Amino acid sequence: MDLRRLVARTPGLRRCRPLRLPMLVAAAAGASGSAAGQTPPAADSPASSSSSNASTATAQPLEAITVTGTRRREPVRDVPVQLNTIPADQLEQSGAKTLTDYAATQPGVNVDTSGGPGLGAVSIRGVNAGSTTIATVGMYVDDVPFGSSTAYAVGSGTALDMGLLDLNRVEVLRGPQGTIYGASTMGGLIKYVTNEPDTLRFSGNATIAGSTTAHGSPSSTLNAVINVPIQDEVAVRFAAFQDHAGGFVDAVGPSSGSDVNTGNTVGGRVSLLARPSHDFQIKLTATTQEIRRDSKDAVDYTADGQAVNGDLVKKLAIREPYSIKTGVVGLELDYDMGWARLDSITSGQRTDVSNRTDATYVYGPLLASIGLPVDQVPLDNNVTVSRQTQELRLTSPRGKWEWIAGYFYSHEKGTNDQLVTSRISEGVPGPMLATFQLPSEYTENALFGDITWNPSKQLSLTGGIRTSNNKQDFQQIGDGPLAGGPSSVNGHSSETTNTYLAAARYALTPTSNVYARAASGFRPGGPNAVAKDPNTGEPTAPPTFKSDSLWSYEAGYKAELMDRRLSVDAAIYTIKWKDLQQIAAVNGIGVIVNAGDAKVDGAELSLRYRPSPPWTLYASYAYTDGKLTEDAPGLGSSGARLPNAAKNAANAGAEYDFEAGGYKFQAGADVRYVGERNAGFEGSSTLPNYKLPDYTLVDLHAVGDFRWGQVTLYARNVFDKRAQLGAGTNFIPLGGYAQVTPAQPRTVGVSVSATF
Repeated sequence: MDLRRLVARTPGLRRCRPLRLPMLVAAAAGASGSAAGQTPPAADSPASSSSSNASTATAQPLEAITVTGTRRREPVRDVPVQLNTIPADQLEQSGAKTLTDYAATQPGVNVDTSGGPGLGAVSIRGVNAGSTTIATVGMYVDDVPFGSSTAYAVGSGTALDMGLLDLNRVEVLRGPQGTIYGASTMGGLIKYVTNEPDTLRFSGNATIAGSTTAHGSPSSTLNAVINVPIQDEVAVRFAAFQDHAGGFVDAVGPSSGSDVNTGNTVGGRVSLLARPSHDFQIKLTATTQEIRRDSKDAVDYTADGQAVNGDLVKKLAIREPYSIKTGVVGLELDYDMGWARLDSITSGQRTDVSNRTDATYVYGPLLASIGLPVDQVPLDNNVTVSRQTQELRLTSPRGKWEWIAGYFYSHEKGTNDQLVTSRISEGVPGPMLATFQLPSEYTENALFGDITWNPSKQLSLTGGIRTSNNKQDFQQIGDGPLAGGPSSVNGHSSETTNTYLAAARYALTPTSNVYARAASGFRPGGPNAVAKDPNTGEPTAPPTFKSDSLWSYEAGYKAELMDRRLSVDAAIYTIKWKDLQQIAAVNGIGVIVNAGDAKVDGAELSLRYRPSPPWTLYASYAYTDGKLTEDAPGLGSSGARLPNAAKNAANAGAEYDFEAGGYKFQAGADVRYVGERNAGFEGSSTLPNYKLPDYTLVDLHAVGDFRWGQVTLYARNVFDKRAQLGAGTNFIPLGGYAQVTPAQPRTVGVSVSATF
């Protein structure tokens, strides 16, 4: 057998997703307290609730939370869409460090991690058909969009995983946000909201933390924030952190070792705020972060869910290190002209990803069968994304008629270099098997706006539209025996897409509302790099794929009841998704196509109750039923479940505040349940299935507030459960195993912070 016959046996050749699907080619086959101008942590967050007066005779009300996710500062209760906020203090006190941890208490929000921090694909409300094309959830830092908009720079599998670098809160918007936030927000949006500089006082915070993990090595965290007023209306804020993650996965084989997935995350932010006048504000922010791991978290599992090499053990011929370096600079100008507020947001960002996958135990036997024995087959992938954006937005003042109008521009260049090499034995290199270069370019121009009519104090009606045009160029340059020899093909596309919004809200009482909402969303289409038939001159496969789109229909109820001691947030929805983007083989060539429809029906309920001054109770539940409603040849048949979404997920917890020795304390417990999920589709060679079992995890925390700062004790995964958070399945058709990412084993930690 020769190498070309081996290529024919390799599913997905010329279109693998390099970071997650290790085939051969990408894409187919705080300082404590609130800062000036920022919303403080909600009174029901641990930091503020632990400061509540426990001697009060009656229960205190839950404080209304103000958010900015709708591009207006308004109470969550008045927003006609499901929107949740997670205060940074709450995350810090629970020991949360990664995006997977942040989303853990949000039923219906899933981070399908493929080996560690930074290698995650986010889905909300089950809007997920696999992470081989374009992301369905948008990521923002304040008002700056982050990530790639194309199918060729692995943006769908590298969602921004920001450390707790002077964050104020994380906002989670459900449902399509296409009219205001644009492309790739069809599932929703995650927004990191940072603390602004305080122009009134000099202040700072320093934190040192340490933890120990069962079956693993110790971890530690250092961070510091300092806020410096320069003059009356000018201030600068500096933040820096370093997090060392002790590993917990051991390796056997030629590259054996203990806790091989150890690593570090470092980052920093500088933010300058100036108010030249009472109606004009300038904010300049620069953020950098780098995640490095010596090897991935993933462990080999058989199709029936058994660990191949033992508990938290993986067989490695070579280590699988990766690094993700991100830099974001944003300039925000805010000018209140009286009749409208003008916002200008200018940003630049760069992402550099370097990733290695050990494919020895999959491709080694196949190469040996054609007389090429090797003892190492590394797949190296290097991706860069450089993106610049500009947004201009006008926002009317409050009144009977309210409106938003704006323009958005984005330009992005990406590179995606892949190299498949081999080694026959130590000191004896094997042949270079394949090399690919996938440069891409994306340009988008969009106009958007919405208008709200408030005919009475009770009723508001909103309509919105966004029209956007994107142009893309893509090139695939390949060489090597597994690439079929040298080749170079180009692709180009241009597409105009519209999204719409209609919403109505009615106030039943001053503290309760009902709403109905219909909204659309989309992911951009793009080019395929395909050659032309030498005889006919026609493309041998579709030269482009178009955008896929969905409509979401939602009704909800939001209320603060019982003297605002009980908050209720409930919604039911149905989502109709058509023309799903997917990888399929056309004339033996792997390309992105549109085929098949899907539907998601769901319901969500969130409760928070303060029955007496010391106690706060909370619970939330999400029901998500997503299925294909039409055959999708690259994925599965009608009726197949959509991947990485549990039909049932829930979270519940309690917090108790008390005083001792003149100091204030809080103790809390949290339990979360996630039901069974599919990692892929049954019978699919593009996204093979692996059943992720359901799991229940319990966390504990205790907080003490002192005059000089705060001490926190926490325990995550108290009962040391082997929850499976995600699985990569592309090795399965080649006789390999599912690459399962387990939850971090039981971790107990302490954090000490001092403020001034």
